[in-house]
Amino acid sequence: MNKSLLLLGFSTIVLSSCTIFKNKDKSISDSNTDTMEEVITETEQSLPKVQPIYNASETRVHDLIHTELRVNFNWENQTMAGVAKLTLHPYFYETDSLILDAKAMDIHKVTIESGTFKGRELPYKNDGWYLRIKLPQKFKRQEEFTVSITYTANPEKVTTEGASAISEAKGLYFINHDGSNPNKHMEIWTQGETEASSCWFPTIDSPNEKTTQEMFITVKDKYKTLSNGSFIGSETDANGKRTDHWKMDQPHAPYLFMMAIGDFKIVKDTWTNKNGEQIEVNYYVEEKYEQYARDIFGKTPKMIQFFSDKLGVEYPWPKYSQVVVRDYVSGAMENTSATIHGDFLYRTKRELIDSDNESIIAHELFHHWFGDYVTCESWANLPLNESFANYSQFLWDEFEHGKMEADKHAQSEMEGYFISAQQGGHVDMIRYDYGNMMEMFDGHSYNKGGRILNMLRTYLGDDAFFEALKNYLNENKYTSTEIHELRMQFEKVCGQDLNWFFNQWFLASGHPEVKIDQEYDPTTKTLTVTINQTQDTDKWPLYQLPIDIDIYSSGKAARKRVWVKDELNTFVFENITSQPDLVNNRCD
Repeated sequence: MNKSLLLLGFSTIVLSSCTIFKNKDKSISDSNTDTMEEVITETEQSLPKVQPIYNASETRVHDLIHTELRVNFNWENQTMAGVAKLTLHPYFYETDSLILDAKAMDIHKVTIESGTFKGRELPYKNDGWYLRIKLPQKFKRQEEFTVSITYTANPEKVTTEGASAISEAKGLYFINHDGSNPNKHMEIWTQGETEASSCWFPTIDSPNEKTTQEMFITVKDKYKTLSNGSFIGSETDANGKRTDHWKMDQPHAPYLFMMAIGDFKIVKDTWTNKNGEQIEVNYYVEEKYEQYARDIFGKTPKMIQFFSDKLGVEYPWPKYSQVVVRDYVSGAMENTSATIHGDFLYRTKRELIDSDNESIIAHELFHHWFGDYVTCESWANLPLNESFANYSQFLWDEFEHGKMEADKHAQSEMEGYFISAQQGGHVDMIRYDYGNMMEMFDGHSYNKGGRILNMLRTYLGDDAFFEALKNYLNENKYTSTEIHELRMQFEKVCGQDLNWFFNQWFLASGHPEVKIDQEYDPTTKTLTVTINQTQDTDKWPLYQLPIDIDIYSSGKAARKRVWVKDELNTFVFENITSQPDLVNNRCD
């Protein structure tokens, strides 16, 4: 997901420091401070100890194999009638019950559609959050069964609140549902991240779940539909309503399921894969922007080819469509093979001169490798999705517009991280102690993460960096991962223990603050560079930093690699024949 307005980058680690000042309580005199501190200490010691917050990955009780949805809409009431057929099996332990996420739904009937009990209605409990189903027998591991659930989705009754990154969490949205606004497009669309897909179909709404998918969407004939995977075909009934059939044969997470319905114009494009097959690349827009669709999205096939080549893993999905919708609740969303963008992407050809939004298009596309193909197993591991998507913006700028343009945007990304941290505090990149999962969508997961990846690339070199990414994607395809699996792929390639890097950058908060001094001694012809880490090491790590020092002297440049590991680090360079013209320190 692209929050679209998050700024940040990290071209160097010569970082600025910031100080937080706390107001003293004026009612406490200086003479009483020591006594008060003793009282506070005694009170703290007397409090019972509690376990720290730990948001674990979702426990796998069942494995969801296939999801079939048949849906139609009541525009006036803003509801959706659906039948969901879910095929599952116990993940490991045998069980005779099934618990599904189903928010604000009316459940009308539950039946089993397989085996000896096919057609039998099943008892269930529905509390507006979970649907608890009693199965007719105990099923063992790998013993598949299918349940059918007839239901009504009521998105206007959903009570889950949104946040800054995703302003609402209703899952299903009717735009200008009664047509009362002649200036606004009538649309239906979905938004699943983080766990809002269960507002429009019952499922196991967790990022570590993967399922194949079929969608049968019934609409008035004037509307176009879009969903994940391939378009199979349509049937029209006696009342003139059309049912479109979409099918996704590759497993992906439920939060990536999508629908978009509206009177869209479809501008068709293609990308050709290495087998010579033409893959559909389509742009869904309102009629008045049809003439500008290629101006807005036209570089998409080139991006698909670039990322496929760069990663060594070809774009893995059967199509790539992008749709622009009204009143979207976020910036954009990387639904598998069918990205949704907010209407800020609408631009005329003239307006595109000032703002082309290429970085957002690249961001959502790159998620189709990092996020869709390989998914973070929990929201605590969100940087495995968002840091990579953020870094794709740098990669695309570097390729399409040059290194200077990429570095310029990286600088703004870095500054965005600083602003985010100043406003919301410094937190671990991989954080299991969040209070709300939406806290993960911040300047750390996006901006800081992208800059960290650039540092790792610089340290390892391009060959090792991209080979490790290729192996990570190939070995974990269609699964979910945590940060250690990424680290181990880098270690396998480069042969180094990289715990030091991942511990300080992904599993801790903050950043290094350094003070650099230099002194040239003409008598001994030596240059002494002192690098002092000044961050509060009670809160932040003492970093290990491989730093390149470029010494410009007598018209020549020499690069020296040093390791900053201690609080105070002194490096002496000999045979410097004259006062250096410039000493430059960099680690990006």
